Amino acid sequence: MSYSPLSRDEIAKRAAKDIPDGAYVNLGIGLPTKIAKYLPKDKEVFLHSENGLLAFGAPPEAGFEDPELINAGKEFVTMLDGGSFFHHGDSFAMMRGGHLDICVLGAFQVAANGDLANWSTGALDAIPAVGGAMDLAVGAKKVFVMTNHTTKEGEPKIVDTLTYPVTGKHCVDRVYTDLCVIDVTKDGLKVTEKVAGLSFDELQRLTGAPLIDATK
Repeated sequence: MSYSPLSRDEIAKRAAKDIPDGAYVNLGIGLPTKIAKYLPKDKEVFLHSENGLLAFGAPPEAGFEDPELINAGKEFVTMLDGGSFFHHGDSFAMMRGGHLDICVLGAFQVAANGDLANWSTGALDAIPAVGGAMDLAVGAKKVFVMTNHTTKEGEPKIVDTLTYPVTGKHCVDRVYTDLCVIDVTKDGLKVTEKVAGLSFDELQRLTGAPLIDATK
């Protein structure tokens, strides 16, 4: 049976469903920032950005961009009623002080034990991009990861052990890929959802660590 991987926006839409009402959430640079477009209107979610924003909303309509309203990824955002601005030092204090319920990050690799690599591939010509990832990985109460299941070359991003430089150890709680949703548990990587038409055996073949089928 054939299957169709989720698009980047579909991954974001799926992850947005799991953001609870009242949560304080940091959206990492790249794919995770798309979540802002898909948060349900009936939920009050306080989005946080490292550059000093709290309670911002979806991107503005074309023509209504404000150059002073951008997130850490230099993308235009809107502000919600009651939103605030502050020094990035205060923003990092929020991150390091355990005040964020969830952070959603991209990844180069996620290990079976929840280790995360997302700031460098370790290549000699790679441009390191630490940003606030290390602070978020250890400071947020829960860490969600959004990524494609494999690299462009078809190599697995979900692996038994990291081969890239570590961002944070034992920090990832859940992974959203274009093929499935995985919970990182003490018993192993539990697949709770997968795209229609994708067999568990095929998903396992595309993964570099043992999976547990929790979709039954």
